[in-house]
Amino acid sequence: MRCLKCADAPCQKSCPTNLDIKSFITSIANKNYYGAAKMILSDNPLGLTCGMVCPTSDLCVGGCNLYATEEGPINIGGLQQFATEVFKAMNIPQIRNPSLPPLEDMPEAYQVKIALIGAGPASLSCASFLARLGYSNITIFEKQEYLGGLSTSEIPQFRLPYDVVNFEAELMKDLGVKISFGKGLAVDGMTLHSLKEDGYKAVFIGIGLPEPKRESIFQGLKMNQGFYTSKDFLPLVAMASKPGMCACHSPLPPIQGTVIVLGAGDTAFDCATSALRCGARRVFVVFRKGFTHIRAVPEEMELAKEEKCEFLPFLSPRKVVVKGGQIVAMEFVRTEQDSDGSWREDEDQVVRLKANVVISAFGSVLGDDKVREAMAPIKFNRWGLPEVDPETMQTSEPWVFAGGDVGGLANTTVESVNDGKQASWYMHRYIQSLYGVAVSTVPELPLFYTPIDLVDISVEMAGLKFPNPFGIASATPATSSSMIRRAFEAGWGFAVTKTFSLDKDIVTNVSPRIVRGTTSGPLYGPGQGSFLNIELISEKTAAYWCKSIAELKADFPNHVLIASIMCSYNREDWTELSKMAEVAGADALELNLSCPHGMGERGMGLACGQDPELVRNICRWVRQAVHIPFFAKLTPNVTDIVKIAMAAQEGGADGVTATNTVSGLMGLKADSTPWPAVGRGLRTTYGGMSGNAIRPIALHAVSAIARALPGFPILATGGIDSAEAGLQFLHSGASVLQVCSAIQNQDFTVIDDYCTGLKALLYLKSIEELEDWDGQSPATMRHQKGKPVPRIADLMGKKLPSFGPYLEQRKKIIAENKLKLKAQNMAAELPEKKHFVPKKPIPAIKDVIGKALQYIGTYGDLCNTEQVVALIDEEMCINCGKCYMTCNDSGYQAIQFDAATHLPTVSDSCTGCTLCLSVCPVIDCIRMVSRRTPYEPRRGLPLAVGPAR
Repeated sequence: MRCLKCADAPCQKSCPTNLDIKSFITSIANKNYYGAAKMILSDNPLGLTCGMVCPTSDLCVGGCNLYATEEGPINIGGLQQFATEVFKAMNIPQIRNPSLPPLEDMPEAYQVKIALIGAGPASLSCASFLARLGYSNITIFEKQEYLGGLSTSEIPQFRLPYDVVNFEAELMKDLGVKISFGKGLAVDGMTLHSLKEDGYKAVFIGIGLPEPKRESIFQGLKMNQGFYTSKDFLPLVAMASKPGMCACHSPLPPIQGTVIVLGAGDTAFDCATSALRCGARRVFVVFRKGFTHIRAVPEEMELAKEEKCEFLPFLSPRKVVVKGGQIVAMEFVRTEQDSDGSWREDEDQVVRLKANVVISAFGSVLGDDKVREAMAPIKFNRWGLPEVDPETMQTSEPWVFAGGDVGGLANTTVESVNDGKQASWYMHRYIQSLYGVAVSTVPELPLFYTPIDLVDISVEMAGLKFPNPFGIASATPATSSSMIRRAFEAGWGFAVTKTFSLDKDIVTNVSPRIVRGTTSGPLYGPGQGSFLNIELISEKTAAYWCKSIAELKADFPNHVLIASIMCSYNREDWTELSKMAEVAGADALELNLSCPHGMGERGMGLACGQDPELVRNICRWVRQAVHIPFFAKLTPNVTDIVKIAMAAQEGGADGVTATNTVSGLMGLKADSTPWPAVGRGLRTTYGGMSGNAIRPIALHAVSAIARALPGFPILATGGIDSAEAGLQFLHSGASVLQVCSAIQNQDFTVIDDYCTGLKALLYLKSIEELEDWDGQSPATMRHQKGKPVPRIADLMGKKLPSFGPYLEQRKKIIAENKLKLKAQNMAAELPEKKHFVPKKPIPAIKDVIGKALQYIGTYGDLCNTEQVVALIDEEMCINCGKCYMTCNDSGYQAIQFDAATHLPTVSDSCTGCTLCLSVCPVIDCIRMVSRRTPYEPRRGLPLAVGPAR
């Protein structure tokens, strides 16, 4: 919720793959995790990998505008990881772009043979985008028996599990990409020349830099003496700790005693933290320059520091001391920086460190001459790497492209992904040019698609066909014709114009008039829970709106455009204005009988909408005047809104809009003046409150009308700020949904989130394996800080809280339990991937309308014998005592709070009121479960007569 969704988001510009970060954070905030993952994977096919290992502090997080605030920037990488992990749990395949013709109907150019050498991030990215473009004969050649390249072999399991790499590769394989293991350049005679002879029209080289840089002082040293390069050590750790990477069951490298890691990059810190996990007693990270010159990202360095690695700057290695065939120490000289910025080594300052193991992490090179020969005839630069155009990723051979580490431009996983992404478009251009097809130089890469995107969310109501149920309400987002035009271009299914009147009733607004609500407390920026406005209807003339309607309908014939009109209680006025709107080409009318401020004083709006007789007559007048559908917009500021809806139906209305804003006074300052305050007199009036703060009122209105008038169309409005909120209104009986405050909080682009979110909610209803999910939210596992935890009471026979010395005990017990489980949980292979497929029909919008009405009724319909009680999960409890406090002072004194352990306990006197669950800060830490004993209310004094049943 803290994300500002900035207009020209610097986070997006700081991301090499140009992720639409503000949009995917919006989707996460709206619990549309599929929409967030779709946004991420559309730009970055390795979105989960990058969410876990990307150096965000140097990229997107480093660009976040919230860096200037006390709370600091958004944890973008963590949010990216979360969204893609939830999508991973959905277990849904990637599909081809639905707009592409079937494979057999694709042009010949899309069936050419394409080879990618190496299965690292650059190749996986490039192959994914080529397959999305429609190419069907793509093969990745990988010399190892596993995929993922450096992501698999050199990033430790605790940072990047192998099943994450496999998940992203499986998404790519869903599109038909083939992977051939045990094959690569210079393996079994494979060369660029042989690939060309085999008919490959384009090749992408993404082999990384497979050989380590070796300092001369390490010549002759071997692993059995205690010396490793990072290219030796990390793959050994990976093969021993990454289930599914290989079937070798190899042990971790036998690291004991003191370890020296040489280097200051990400790889060096991975070596350091991995050495600790392999058994090292102490680990020193030694580097030539100071802390300000460390190349590793701060996150890596902080992790090493937390794990008690020690850092030694300003030391350059001079000699490895070997005794009895084993490393026993290393000698270093001190480095100094001169005033001109150059570095020198001071031979007079010698440091000797005892050590049992030395790990060199000084980078990597392309040192295999056979591989270089296999790349002939491409040209190499002075660093011994292929010459690559940084824009097109093309080498000196037009049909050969390169990226990732071997391209010499990428230093991180995400940059390698972008190399592959960039290369895919220019490979597409090159291949199409072979067949005489011109392709734009500006990349237009296709998005990520799944079966969710095929769900139909169109809806028909009152004879009108809506492409989707989301539209802009008759409010600020519909202030002008150009705004409605932009809304339609963004994807909104319909729009209701700002309410307009006859010229004799034209208005002029005051200012200030639209203010943030106070219902969410001191929250500033987007995400406001409510707004209050004293804005009147449109200041523009009826002639302007009629002209605009005609123009909009000419340009957007498939979008529904509803004209919102308002008059006083005058038959001639309603007849004239409604006919004007119909002639202009409006698909339908909305009769504004509900504006709660200003207009009522003129005998319009609320003044007409609170009396059923007036509503009935106005609807009759309009019904006699026009043939198009019309809907009466109702006010919640009445005792019984159902009576007003019935009057509208009796008058001939085709439906109703429920509801307009709720009349209110938002707040007063300490000096008693109001806000908004108009003019020098600081006057105000009762305004209309909108936003999700009024959602319960709007849901009440919609469901009450739907229950009383089955099948009567309802256009819902009032707190619809997500697909999940929209589905609540559909379940309550609404047919289509109007949005205003959510757009005020952000902009028209939220429609993408709403549509993908609603499609996902409908699709997931058909997946039996996800029946325990709440919408797009998986069931909450027992956890602390998101990591699963066992029941301590089951392991040691008593409960332990999560603070102070108890926390240390918990950590020790959990660590011992992990060691016991390690052997039995270590699987050699990942389970075979089987996607979840719908086993039930995917519901359409019409199938969910009114689905919740069967659960809504009178209080007398509720059962007072089937009671529940609170159950607290002590493993998830953070010992804050909020449940105890609310139960003690606002409830039934049914929770005890242990003074020593701070563990709360629910007693038999629990009445199931649910206050404790409502204030608990940890999701699902408290659950309401069925009561096992009869509920006997505490009456205070004995009853004089028996209770009514």
